[in-house]
Amino acid sequence: MEAHKKSFDEHEVLHELKHFLPAQAPLKNFIHHNTLHAFQTFKFHDGLRRASEIFGYKVSLSIEEYRALFNAKRITQDILEKVLLEKKGASNTIEWRDKVLFKKFLPSASPRIGALKANWMRQYRIDLDSVVHPILFRILCSYLDQGISIWNFPVREKGFLASIREMEENSFVSIFKTNRAKNLLLYTECSISDLLAVVVGDESLYEQYLFDQQFAHQGWSGMVSAIEDQPETLLDTRKITLHDLICFELLLEIDALDRHFKENWTPLAGKITEKPVELFTEVAATEMSEVISIWQEAFEWTYYDQVLAAIKNQKKEIKAIEAKTFQAIFCIDDREGSLRRCLEEFDPQCETFGTPGFFGVEFYYQPEEGKFYTKVCPAPVTPKYLIKEIGSTTKRTQDAHFSKHSHSFRSGWLVSKTLGFWSAFKLAAHIFRPSVTPAAASYLKHMDRFSKLTIENKSLDDRENGLQIGFTIEEMADRVESVLKSIGLVKNFAPIVYVIGHGSSSVNNPHYAAYDCAACAGRAGSVNSRVLSYMANSDSVRTILHSRGITIPPETQFVGGLHDTTRDEVVFYDETSLSPANHEGHKINEAVLMKALDYNAKERSRRFEFIDTSLSPQKIHCKMRLRSLSLFEPRPELNHATNALCIIGRRNLTKNLFLDRRAFMNSYDYSIDPEGNYLFNVLKTAAPVCGGINLEYFFSRVDNHKLGAGTKLAHNVMGLFGVANGIDGDLRPGLPSEMIEIHDPVRLLFIVEQFPEVILNVIQRLYAVYEWFINEWIHLVAANPETHELSVFKNGEFVPYSTRLFHTLKILAIGG
Repeated sequence: MEAHKKSFDEHEVLHELKHFLPAQAPLKNFIHHNTLHAFQTFKFHDGLRRASEIFGYKVSLSIEEYRALFNAKRITQDILEKVLLEKKGASNTIEWRDKVLFKKFLPSASPRIGALKANWMRQYRIDLDSVVHPILFRILCSYLDQGISIWNFPVREKGFLASIREMEENSFVSIFKTNRAKNLLLYTECSISDLLAVVVGDESLYEQYLFDQQFAHQGWSGMVSAIEDQPETLLDTRKITLHDLICFELLLEIDALDRHFKENWTPLAGKITEKPVELFTEVAATEMSEVISIWQEAFEWTYYDQVLAAIKNQKKEIKAIEAKTFQAIFCIDDREGSLRRCLEEFDPQCETFGTPGFFGVEFYYQPEEGKFYTKVCPAPVTPKYLIKEIGSTTKRTQDAHFSKHSHSFRSGWLVSKTLGFWSAFKLAAHIFRPSVTPAAASYLKHMDRFSKLTIENKSLDDRENGLQIGFTIEEMADRVESVLKSIGLVKNFAPIVYVIGHGSSSVNNPHYAAYDCAACAGRAGSVNSRVLSYMANSDSVRTILHSRGITIPPETQFVGGLHDTTRDEVVFYDETSLSPANHEGHKINEAVLMKALDYNAKERSRRFEFIDTSLSPQKIHCKMRLRSLSLFEPRPELNHATNALCIIGRRNLTKNLFLDRRAFMNSYDYSIDPEGNYLFNVLKTAAPVCGGINLEYFFSRVDNHKLGAGTKLAHNVMGLFGVANGIDGDLRPGLPSEMIEIHDPVRLLFIVEQFPEVILNVIQRLYAVYEWFINEWIHLVAANPETHELSVFKNGEFVPYSTRLFHTLKILAIGG
């Protein structure tokens, strides 16, 4: 990042601005991502230092918090000494240890962002934002509204600025209070450069002024930018661009200044005696930033070292399961690890696997009565296929209180005097006896479990809106082969193989999409599990697979299912297709699964304050189900809180370890992937998806005010696409405090069971993947599958790693 040219290039500046704005899409597509993705071209600590200096973000714990962790033994002395030695050398260790442990540092200076625009208050004594923002936010919300308002925006078909222009031309009233701004809109090209000439005056300050202006409401600007790039993220699409937003805001500023000063004012540049520091000039490292980076490394490696020591001491060979009762393929999601462990404990003859929860089948899905297509695969993927639901018997329930009639003048009065009393009674009853309501977000609503799906394509002409309906037999075989080989399941199949996606249920939770499957673009994985099972059960697909070296016995059947991670319930699909023998086995397996779910709920309950963990697993499970129905419960579950690991390897690598629901777990067998081709596909998805989840939790935890969403309790849903505090506030990006309160802000550690040279070759194939590791936004350790030695990736190469805790036999939870 270099200092920019003095000449103003509107296109270049808009591109740069979009790069730094939050990339949060509307709520229905809540996809986790690296909040500071714009700084990912730098090394982790360098990027954080720049983000803090330029934009004023809090990017780490405070030094006092690190020292408290050290005093609580959650940062150990030996790890801290190791980090000091690596970073500062033996000759400087004592000096820097004193700085780290004892030196007091002055608070950070004010950030660069906002310094230029602050001159309106300093020179003109006017708070321009407080005058402009309420009008701007309300008009934006009205234009983008997805169904909250009973009246549509008057002109919606045109772009945002064109719609405003048409309204101004044909309305008796005006948004503007003075003539100049209105005339500029109606009778000029309304270019950003021309408007900045009126407001700022000095071309060399234009770029910095736009950054100051847009980062004063980075949530709204980021939302507009995301919708401009991907209009389909809104179901009821709108044409809006960041250019339009900036022009309109500049017009509002001109209008506010004219109204206040009666056009007796000059551009801002004429009043500035000293130009502020340019935003993107180099940010030098400071002693304080160095101390923070030392503490952060020590905090992370204190935990990592325990994990690596446990893996190092793990039994190298675990006896293979001869007669398997069943096999279950789960999502790699960190919430599934404890359920897998419980299943393996209560049925030692079962075998579990992990893979991204879209199960390798990428498509759009359309419910039978749905008007829109829903993407159920990773966000960067653009599917070419469409799966449609047919034969659904489920009718959507409705509530009279949730209708436009309750908002109109006459019927609203009538509803409030009649149903309103009943609503108050229902609300009181719901507090003491929570129950399912139409307002609940339920994992069962995504798809009717008894419906049919158009999975097989029998004619390439069978298309809709450019999408192929279903997959051909060859395409099915390709996807089943890819999934099975990537997880190492190519032989010794059990009679039943469960494919279990995950979803979530909650009430009064606008962030519900963040609880579903990130690999399914914030949707439940139910459709995907059914689709893969159908494909794997096809005789024609199995014939092709046999020719490719995968022989699935005729008696083996795949069954789709969905795990509700909030309620700890599992439903299965297409059970009637099971053979009599497998149907009997399925009933036995269900009993095992129910017991595992009870104990999984009990394990989860230790993180909730108001549940007595001494109760039986069955009683605790009942209380956990009630949490998902409670209107007043802001924490139906804790989602990915405490995530810190991504383990890619055979189950034997971690089978007997208690990882405390902190690990994403992707099954992988190095022996069938000598060149790392399947590992490349795994990392190509896992690095951005799991890394994005981890970093969004990291930054929402350390700066919940600017990089997170604050508390849910003050949230208002804006237009069904975002949340804000109050009626006129900025949209809140990131995660609410209720999701990150117990999270430890540590980077994700990838542990991959493969030869280091193979891993190095794999991550270097695609720079978008390599960047995550070479710039240390996530850590990487190779576990040699033959020697069992560990190597850590540093500065472009793997170097041997020796753990400090050789005696560790079980992971001790940090933050538990």
